[in-house]
This record gives sequence, C-alpha cells and structure tokens, in this order.
Amino acid sequence: MGAGRLYAAVAAGGFRRYATYRAATAAGVFANTVFGLILVHAYLALWDERPQLGGYEQAQAVTYVWLGQALLAAAAIGGGGFEDELMERIRTGDVAIDLYRPADLQLWWLAADLGRAAFQLLGRGVVPFACGALLFDVELPSRPGVWAAFLVAVVLGLVVSFGIRYLVALSAFWLLDGTGVVQMAWLAGFFCSGMLLPLNVFPGGLGEAVRALPWSSLLQGPADVLLGKADALPTFAFQAAWAVALLAAGRLVQSAATRRVVVQGG
Repeated sequence: MGAGRLYAAVAAGGFRRYATYRAATAAGVFANTVFGLILVHAYLALWDERPQLGGYEQAQAVTYVWLGQALLAAAAIGGGGFEDELMERIRTGDVAIDLYRPADLQLWWLAADLGRAAFQLLGRGVVPFACGALLFDVELPSRPGVWAAFLVAVVLGLVVSFGIRYLVALSAFWLLDGTGVVQMAWLAGFFCSGMLLPLNVFPGGLGEAVRALPWSSLLQGPADVLLGKADALPTFAFQAAWAVALLAAGRLVQSAATRRVVVQGG
C-alpha cells in the first residue's frame, strides 16, 4: 500500500471510529446547541450595548457564535482529540509499538485526527449551526467561492490545532502526568482562539498578541474569511506558516523523544 493510501485509510478509520459513538455524538450536539443558545443571548445583550463591537454587525456576531460551536469539537479546542490516547500510550510504553510501524508517527496521528475532525464537523457541527441559523438572524455569504475559501481555512486551522496538541501529547515523554499541560492547552485554546469572545474585540496590544498566536487560526481566521472581515490569501498564509512551524517543532521533539525511548529501552 502506498503512503498516500495508507494515511487515507488511517483517516477513514478515524472517521468510522468516531461515527460509532452515536450516543456521545447526540449528547455533544445537544450540549453545543444549548451552549450556543446561552452564548448568543449574551452576545445579543453585549451588542445591544455596544453596536459594531469588534467591527461586527449583530447578525455577524451571532453567526460567529454558531461557527464556534460548529468548530469546537472538530478543532478539539476543549479536548476530545487524539492527545489523551497518545499520552496514555507513551505512559504505558505502547508507543514503542507505534514506532515499529512502517509509517511516520506524526503523519499517522495527523491522518487519524483529521478523520476524527471530519466526523465531528459533520456529526456535531452541522446541526447546531443549522439550529442557530433557523432561530436567529445570521449573515452568510451567497458566493460559493467564499464558502470554498472558508473550508480551506477550516482545514488549515485543523492542521494547526493538531500541531499544538501533538506537542502537548509529546510532553508525556518527560512528564509523569501530563494532565496539567493538557488543561493549560485547553484554557489557552478557549481564550486565544476566540471561542469565548472574538479576538477583534480585545483592545490594543492584547488584541494584537492573541491574533498573532496560532490559536487564532482555529476559529477567528475561518470566521473572518466567511464573514468577509479578512482576505482569504493572507489568512491562508498565516495559518500555513503556523502549521509548518508547529509540525516542524513536533518533528524535532519527536526525534528527541524517540532517542529517549531508545536510550531507556536499550
């Protein structure tokens, strides 16, 4: 089997694996919808007091909320990705089996995580977004090209998300318990991705700082492309640069971790 076919099969396996968790998916759809409703009403109150906050019309702000709910599970901003499983395999030593596979460790988990993300986007993202569009005034583009650019931005954001979480998972090679690192990554993800509040709302230097961090690629970037607040090509370039940097950093850490496994295992 060629390398491309191998990783495509791994991605398809990741999709099928999460598709079997029907009860969990239904519960996730319900949770995303309820949280979206709560957040929308908070946004409506805020935008009533501060129209054009962050450069968004009220309908755009509502759209932003439901985009966040659609991407929350797919980008694993609050957890639920591959990182817990990989950290457990590192802790138990089962990662040694993974290293013997005729496949690259990083690409294997990237393919599996993209398969998971594709299911979460369809299984947990579409329904809450559709509910939000039915219940509230939202602003959506009519041009197919904008939707295509948005999907490209989403895919690049998913790769950036993987790059962050892969580094988090590899920390288990050096830490006895990676729970603290995972929780710090969740907090950073919620705050710096714009999940709680659009990053355009943050003032001055704080706003510039959070928009320059990789987490802004997960939600803020795709949302601004869809809402017409950012040009597609500069957004793609920003996301791609972070994706390359994070994957390269993951490759370096993986190499150091592999040497650690060899030294400890003989």
